[in-house]
Amino acid sequence: MRLIKLEQPNCNPCKTVPNYLEQANTQFEAVDVTQEPEVAARFGVMGVPVTILLSDQGEEVKRSIGFKPDELEDLIRVMEGM
Repeated sequence: MRLIKLEQPNCNPCKTVPNYLEQANTQFEAVDVTQEPEVAARFGVMGVPVTILLSDQGEEVKRSIGFKPDELEDLIRVMEGM
């Protein structure tokens, strides 16, 4: 399982999500959608931040849109449980 966070450099909510994940000691990969728009297109992302939990095969398991601590906690629980 891996967690990716799709973001843009000038997005204030995008800066909040990594702080939350780092405080929870959760590993994640940040993807700047301005540099890698194909990743956003692959997952149908229309706005950021979006945090997506991927299976080992690269399939989406669950996602959180925006900065919603409850949803992020749920992603972390699912990731740790698998």
